[in-house]
Amino acid sequence: MNTPSAVGVLALSGPLTFASAAATLEVQRRQLAGGSVQVIDLAGVGECDSAGLACVLALLSEAQQRCGGDVQLIHVPAGLRALAEVADLGKLFG
Repeated sequence: MNTPSAVGVLALSGPLTFASAAATLEVQRRQLAGGSVQVIDLAGVGECDSAGLACVLALLSEAQQRCGGDVQLIHVPAGLRALAEVADLGKLFG
């Protein structure tokens, strides 16, 4: 689901949908407790719906609180970016 690296990158993979978002968020929160994340890499994310968008936003907020600064989202899938635009959240996705 996700992998933290020594350089503060949290890489997400797999679908982020209603079926998986809650479990993914639970795992992410445990990963965040282990250190500071400066980059969230979404290259491995496949299918994504509004629950996935909520999951990414929660992760982004928690990571920013933990590191006390900016956290970048990279390799944002087009579908997730489109959902963010519809929700008027496009600015969070660069």
